[in-house]
Amino acid sequence: MLDILRERRSIRRYKDREIEPEKIELIKEAALRAPSSRGINPWRFLFVTDRALLAELSGAKESGSSFLKGASLCVVVCAAEGESDVWVEDCSIAAIILQLAGCSLGLGSCWIQIRKRMHSGNLSSEDYIKRVLDLSDNMSVLSMIAFGYPDEDKVPVPKDQLEYEKIIMPFKKEN
Repeated sequence: MLDILRERRSIRRYKDREIEPEKIELIKEAALRAPSSRGINPWRFLFVTDRALLAELSGAKESGSSFLKGASLCVVVCAAEGESDVWVEDCSIAAIILQLAGCSLGLGSCWIQIRKRMHSGNLSSEDYIKRVLDLSDNMSVLSMIAFGYPDEDKVPVPKDQLEYEKIIMPFKKEN
């Protein structure tokens, strides 16, 4: 697992190569194995491989989503409103599991934040995606994750560049 965490980087350039259906099935399984508070599993995953739809979704944000048009797969991570008070946390956990599963299969990926982002001055990214995918109003969209075979090389962050100062050990409450 540590090797996958070391290797995983945000990849925004992809080869023009389809992802094999069996790898997509493994990514689906990984998503459905994500932990969820109280086992509620409020998440929904929309797997998009249609190139025209990928291009349309790539315009979801004012900036930071255009690279999606070069991906082979997009997973839209959303939840049914009202099923859980911690849907954001549950969907976030599932999203990183999706990315780690993709990395373990030789795929690159990149998270695209949607929640609380804007498509344009008067339309949220979430509402844009709901229109494009014809999602019901009770769906809340957290993010999209782009997947594909990497067309860029990124080296792992060296261990000595990790921010160890953000780990407080040993922690003791002072009286």
